[in-house]
Amino acid sequence: MSRILLTTTIPYVNARPHLGFALELVQVDVLARHHRLLGDEVRFQTGTDDNSLKNVRAAEAEGIAVRDLVDRNAAEFARLAGPLSLSYDDFIRTSADPRHRPGVERFWRACSADLYRRHYEGLYCVGCEQFYPSDEQCPEHDAPLQRVSEENWFFRLSRYRDELYGLIDSGRIRVEPAERRNEILAFIAAGLSDFSVSRSQARARGWGIPVPGDPGQVIYVWWDALGNYLTALDYAKGEHDDWWSGADRRIHVLGKGVLRFHAVYWPAMLLSAGEVPPTDILVHDYLTVDGRKISKSALSGGPGHSGDGPTGTELSAVDPIGLVEAYGVDAVRWWLLREVPRVGDVDFTARRLIARHDGELADGLGNLVNRVVSMVHRYRGGIVPEERETALDEVRGKARGAVHEALEAFDFRAATAAVYAVAEEANRYVNRTEPWRLAREGSPRLDAVLGTLVATCRELADLLAPFLPDASARIAGQCRGERLADPVPLFPHHRPRGPAPARVEQRLMSSVPSPHSDTVPARRSGG
Repeated sequence: MSRILLTTTIPYVNARPHLGFALELVQVDVLARHHRLLGDEVRFQTGTDDNSLKNVRAAEAEGIAVRDLVDRNAAEFARLAGPLSLSYDDFIRTSADPRHRPGVERFWRACSADLYRRHYEGLYCVGCEQFYPSDEQCPEHDAPLQRVSEENWFFRLSRYRDELYGLIDSGRIRVEPAERRNEILAFIAAGLSDFSVSRSQARARGWGIPVPGDPGQVIYVWWDALGNYLTALDYAKGEHDDWWSGADRRIHVLGKGVLRFHAVYWPAMLLSAGEVPPTDILVHDYLTVDGRKISKSALSGGPGHSGDGPTGTELSAVDPIGLVEAYGVDAVRWWLLREVPRVGDVDFTARRLIARHDGELADGLGNLVNRVVSMVHRYRGGIVPEERETALDEVRGKARGAVHEALEAFDFRAATAAVYAVAEEANRYVNRTEPWRLAREGSPRLDAVLGTLVATCRELADLLAPFLPDASARIAGQCRGERLADPVPLFPHHRPRGPAPARVEQRLMSSVPSPHSDTVPARRSGG
């Protein structure tokens, strides 16, 4: 048994959460559930970054107090746990959790040998909360950079260049996928400059954690935010060792836009403080709409907001809670896990989500379970035969190993493909064996075929548990015991069969529809 610490990044709360962060939450939830099923001791933590200048400006734009804005929006992030079926163990808020400020202050003092003051002038993006070396626009936000001139505290990052390069090059800090590892090694090899780790109280608008011993300065938001990985473990009280240095793996999951902070700045800060670095940095790319990165600002129109054209329409549909209310948690989680590649951005549309749900969950997996349970009731009064065949043993036997191998490689698409391959092969087995024909002919083979199919559906429930915990429980509920429960469709369709009328297509694209609109019962075939 291993001890595994799993973390998401903590997002700014300048607006409500969007589907891009839901991707990260679901990915870490899958890893946490998978390792728990392996018998590992797991801690899954997430939270919100409340102390950002971006949050301050959002509050000013709304004309409300910063505290009111961060409390309201942080609550929306915390609310994702229910709709997305998340299993996190801890949720930390950097402006409100009593563990955070004293932990950040202690961490600052632990790094004091590498902290110094100097005057600085540079170009800053508030959206990234990051300085840039040139006067071009921000590459993340395609927005002008702001010139900042002030005296700040700096961290001596340059001291750790060789050590960081060695840790990542040797794999002691594992960065996946390889494209991101190579990117960060090239960045380090080009040389590291010391970076600013504070801002003036005036520029911070008085919001944030003051620098210990220097109340005119506020600790830089990234220093503050990265510290959450320790402060949530009660670093201030020195109780973090069980889940930091005491963990066999310390796994950070994050988007590619914040890779340098997690693979360069954060490990250097940890080394400075005398702490061990993370063991794994797993990096996902972006969800996009019309090729543009999804942004929380697209949700500013409120839950029912929709734009006039395709871009505005799809941007309005990236509210994860709205999507779950419309299509169900299984559809949302399945799309995020089946559609998003290991490397490369992927465009979200409601049509793609529906196609994945209806094609694979309703017509594939749901249809299989419904057929099997229906046939056991029709031909054997709901009693599961004890006989089995070996026809599906190979695909079932390979699936668990393939899932584990894929998740170790941070490849959720390959992991879910391994699970779905079992359902596909089981459906082919139904079509080959034709249980309805065996029943009509009175063949003694019918019991073995039905027993094999029920065992396979039970195996699918187990395999699905990390990915679709709600669906897994429903499948297990229909397939457990000597006598099966009555069949109930597992995944109602979200799109009518045949060519969809133009008015239906227009409504699907104009806003997130009400739950289960235009659904039909899951198909029941083969008896």
